Amino acid sequence: MSKKKNKKLTPVRQEYQALARGREPKRSVPLNCARAFVAGGVISVIGQFFQWLFMTFFDFTEVTAANPTVAVMIILGVLLTGLGVYDHLAQWAGAGTIVPVTGFANTVASAAMEHRSEGYVLGVGGNMFKIAGPVITFGVFSAFVTAVVKLIFQALGGI
Repeated sequence: MSKKKNKKLTPVRQEYQALARGREPKRSVPLNCARAFVAGGVISVIGQFFQWLFMTFFDFTEVTAANPTVAVMIILGVLLTGLGVYDHLAQWAGAGTIVPVTGFANTVASAAMEHRSEGYVLGVGGNMFKIAGPVITFGVFSAFVTAVVKLIFQALGGI
């Protein structure tokens, strides 16, 4: 908590914040980076394995194997989330599990599972798309901005 916000707290709350900071476990940044790198790499290798599988045994091309590979990775992410495995992996690996498509599947499945008591339509359907909507919107907007920047560079003769 910043010092500016800390000034607005009562003395008891300030004391609690100091106690909480002292008891918070110290995390090693290099170790967290290594774990994220390994976990993201392993997830990517699994994806490459499925792409190779589709290309070798089902005569897909590299381009056409991408869609079923992504579908399999999403199914694996949702399945591991439902079994409670993905959360433990994410706790250990951190950002390495949120970057690939399986992290997105985990986020959507977690939101759906959390709100299933509210019903399938309003609970599961409504709340899982509260998470998915902003992510998809950001992805589309980022692709648009990237395309505009690329067109500007091409028009200037840069790329």
